[in-house]
Amino acid sequence: MRRMPHFQTIRFIREFFNQQSFLETPTPPLVESPGIEAHLNPFKVASINQTQVKFLHTSPEFYMKELLSQGFEKIYSLGYAFRDEPSSETHRQQFLMLEWYRANTHYQQIKQDTLELIEFVRAGLESEEIKVFDELKPVHRTVDELFKEVLNFSILDFLEPLEIRSLIATDYPELIGEDFLETLWPWEDYFFLLFLNKIEPSFIKYPLLIVDEFPAPLAALSTLKENDPRVCERFEIYLSGIELCNCFNELTDLSEQKRRYESERSKRLALYQEEMPVPEILFDALERGMPPSAGIALGVERLLMGLTPDQSINPFFD
Repeated sequence: MRRMPHFQTIRFIREFFNQQSFLETPTPPLVESPGIEAHLNPFKVASINQTQVKFLHTSPEFYMKELLSQGFEKIYSLGYAFRDEPSSETHRQQFLMLEWYRANTHYQQIKQDTLELIEFVRAGLESEEIKVFDELKPVHRTVDELFKEVLNFSILDFLEPLEIRSLIATDYPELIGEDFLETLWPWEDYFFLLFLNKIEPSFIKYPLLIVDEFPAPLAALSTLKENDPRVCERFEIYLSGIELCNCFNELTDLSEQKRRYESERSKRLALYQEEMPVPEILFDALERGMPPSAGIALGVERLLMGLTPDQSINPFFD
């Protein structure tokens, strides 16, 4: 029988979480609200008579948070997620997503989980005589440290749209067009213009890079750091320059979550002339009382791609 590293990877993931006493919790892929982020594009699904429109979920997050609010403490989901974005070497419109949550835990524990999972899967594949990289040693950086190292300035000194736009126009004219100063973008668009073009390309030199403490405007569903509210408690991990996962110390304040939803709703309406449905299941979970929690979403194909030098993003089934 052929060795099938995608299937073996799934087996090792489940073995890891079973050993850690996590409960696997399947969630429905057809949902009424697929997310709140302004730039997250879901697939719409209409009933045959066009009387009802739902979405394929972009993540099982909202239903898993409902479970946390009902008393579940260590849960994970492994299944397909769907995002209407251009396909590339590192992205497919339907992809295997691993998501897990711990109740009554700070996000640093999820960081430890993730490092242990990466090594568990790497060692498991190696035991099956599948070619993998040697054990990976993590490098830790905050987002601000990366900006200082690569661009020699602190991104935390430029947390207003006008300030960061002026900086880009003056110091990085190669990134902009003639009409750059005519429209004021959301702050995160300027951030990612710099991050994706100037910062992220340097990640290829790190086999395993942990990028922590994103600027507060990128908090999304995460908490702000108590002793420095300029940054949020959120990390991402990169394997050989490929973004692997995104972790939040989860926001549990209902009023703040509603405020952020309204902010994202307004951005999406201005950018795409459409709105995301109100995430009632998330709001209900927070109103019920979700405990302090941390959670992470990880791309399974990207995990395999980052561990095995001979693999591509394409799984056994396209």
